[in-house]
This record gives sequence, structure tokens and C-alpha cells, in this order.
Amino acid sequence: MSSGHMAGVGTDREHLLREIERLIGAGRAREPMSLETAACEIVVEPETVEEIAEAVRKCETDKITLAPLGSARTLSQIRKTPVALGVSLARMRRVIAYEPDDMTIVLEAGSTLGEVNRLAAQHRQRLPVDPREPERTTIGAMVGAAHAGPARLSEGTVRDLLIGVGFVGHGGRLARAGGRVVKNVAGYDLMKVMTGSFGTLGIAVEAAFKVRPIPEDYTLAVRKFGRHNEVFEAAAALNTALSLVHLEMLSPGPSAALGYDYDWVLMAGFAGNRAEMDYQSAKIHEVLGSEARLLKGADADAAFASLRDMEFPAEGLVAQIAVRPVELLRCVRDCSGEYRAHAGSGVAQIWLEEVGEGTAQQTVSRWRELAHVCGGNLRVLQAPETMRGEIEFFDRPSAGAFGLMKRLKQAFDPAGIFNPGCFVGGL
Repeated sequence: MSSGHMAGVGTDREHLLREIERLIGAGRAREPMSLETAACEIVVEPETVEEIAEAVRKCETDKITLAPLGSARTLSQIRKTPVALGVSLARMRRVIAYEPDDMTIVLEAGSTLGEVNRLAAQHRQRLPVDPREPERTTIGAMVGAAHAGPARLSEGTVRDLLIGVGFVGHGGRLARAGGRVVKNVAGYDLMKVMTGSFGTLGIAVEAAFKVRPIPEDYTLAVRKFGRHNEVFEAAAALNTALSLVHLEMLSPGPSAALGYDYDWVLMAGFAGNRAEMDYQSAKIHEVLGSEARLLKGADADAAFASLRDMEFPAEGLVAQIAVRPVELLRCVRDCSGEYRAHAGSGVAQIWLEEVGEGTAQQTVSRWRELAHVCGGNLRVLQAPETMRGEIEFFDRPSAGAFGLMKRLKQAFDPAGIFNPGCFVGGL
């Protein structure tokens, strides 16, 4: 069967449904729903690693494409055509081991970040990665897409907190690295290789993380500005003065969407004990002036959640830039779009609500060139489905680096079935 065309034909889809159910049991394969329809033609829901291995071996034998699914938000925005089989780990969300005294946790990849943090909160701990909508973000998706949010400034990203990973790869074999089994395969640092690989090398089935204490208190400072340069100057001063939890700048569009009028807005979060909070509050007012509002308690939590969960325009063109922090102002200004910028981290999401037919690639190329001039890179996060064929979603690395990546893909996925065409250079 051909992966690209097989699932588009009704009889072939029905045949695959029957074959998958024969392998792993009735009721485990279904039609895709909602966002899944843009990511895959059929969804399978295994309950064990062995069942995933069976599905992988079947797909390799019959040349059927497959991809791991969380809530399908990422794949639905970047896949140019659906894969045949989406592997949902919704039935695999067990906590394998949690050691509060050691501050480590091991989870099946179908667990959501929200579930993890409710468990850890019983011990005043948390997994401090903050991707959008944690109740919908699975551990597997968080690792595979390297999701992160505003708190990357103080807590780092998934790669900084991940201490172990297990995944099913070529031949249905389970490989582990780090964590409780400190072993890498074939000389690769598998944790780094798997993080941000978008399911192109295998299906993550479990992950181990460091957890951290929940701060005693958290406050969110908000200040509006009338000019683009003013908000960046204030952010730079504040980033120098304090060690903040996060520091964000919003252009007028997203600022208005969050209820802050059509201005540029700075949002700075800080945390600690009472003495630390008193000192930081005074410093905030010293740097930002009396116009800064300090939100506390439930108000601060709600405002942070709105910032973290910000929605991009459904039909818009959205990209993420990562540049030297000192170049962030110039880069987002010259991109001429709306933005949410993580000051101090040099990372920003930029977008246009509408992009004309045939101009998407021109826009992306211009943004990418600006990011390169500022010493960084750009990745497209979202594009209208009709325009995806003309867009390079990832930066193209040097010839030497790309050659290494192709060899890596060939070594991990010789059958070419794992989420093909969804990584750098169409890998």
C-alpha cells in the first residue's frame, strides 16, 4: 500500500482499520475527530508499548505512514497532507514513578501536563514547563515539539528538565536513554535527539523529568506603553535589575485581545518569599514607575494563564524567531507583524492575521532573512492549509549539518514511515 494515497481511498481505509484492530484489539482504531482530521486519516489508541510496537511493524512492512498524536494541535497546523495512521497515547497516561524527595517523576507519554502538576502540587512541586493549554498538552507532544512558554526565562525548556526518555522506533523496538537506565544507543544523546524531533524518529512512550518546588508567592506586573521602543527599553532595564520568572512584551493586537487596550504592554512575573517579594515589588516600581499594576493571587494566575494560552489567528501565518536577546527589538519591529516576545530569552512569536495567496513564502522568506541577520533562526508554527505547499517550515541548515540529519533519519527510520516531510528539509 502507498502511504500517501492508501488512506484516501475508502476501501483501503477500511482494510487498515480491520488490520489494526486485528493486531491490537477491537475498538482501538477510529475515524479522526476535530483537529485530527488535518493530521491523519485513521487514529489508533494502543494501551501498551507492545501494541505500539505491533502497529509500527505493520506500518514498516506495508509502507504506511504514521505519526504520534497528542491533541493534534501542532500537526494540524504544519502537515501538508495527513499521514495514514495517527497514534494517540490517550490510553497510556500512567505515572510510572514519582519520588518527591528526589524531585523526579517518570510518566507515560499520554499524560497531560495538567495531570502531572495536579499530582506534584500535593507535594508543593511542579514540572515548570508552561506550554499553551497544559490540560491539552501531553508529555509526548511536549517532548516531540519542544513546547515551552513564558517561563523559559527562569526555568529553561523541556530539554533542560528532561532526564530520561523511552520511545518505540524502527522494528518496533523500545529504546531508552537517561533516567533510570543511563544508556544511549549508537553513541547518540537520545534525549536531545528526540526533543523537538516532531515524531520523525519514533514514538515517545515515556519520559522522566526533574520537578521543582512551587514558589511561595507569585505576582504579575503589567505596564502599558504608547511606543514600541519604550516597552523594549523598559524590558531591558527590568531584565537587568531583577531575576524574573518571565518577561513578556505584547504588540497592540494581542494586548487588546487580553483587555489592555490597543497599546504595547509589558508583563513581568516574579516570585519568592515575603522578603523577596517586597524587594522585587519596590524594584518594579522603581524601574517601571507608578503606572505599573501589580496583580496578585487569583488575578495574577488568571492573567498569566491568558498570556500563556494566547490564541493565534485561526487562518493566520505564525512563526517563531529565536535571536540574540539584544537583537529582539530590531527583529520583531522589522517583521511588521503582531508579536508576543519573551524578553531576555530572545524568542518571539510573530504573525499576520491574513496573508494573500501566493505571498506566504515571500513573507516567510523575509522574516527568515531578518532572523538570520539578527543571528538567529525562524520556524513556521502555523500556516493556512492551502498555502503549506509553498512554505519552508524550518530553517535549512548547512550542507554538512543537513547531511548528518539525513543520515540520522535514515538510521532511525529506514522505512521512512515516521511523520515524513514534517521536519527540516522535508525529512
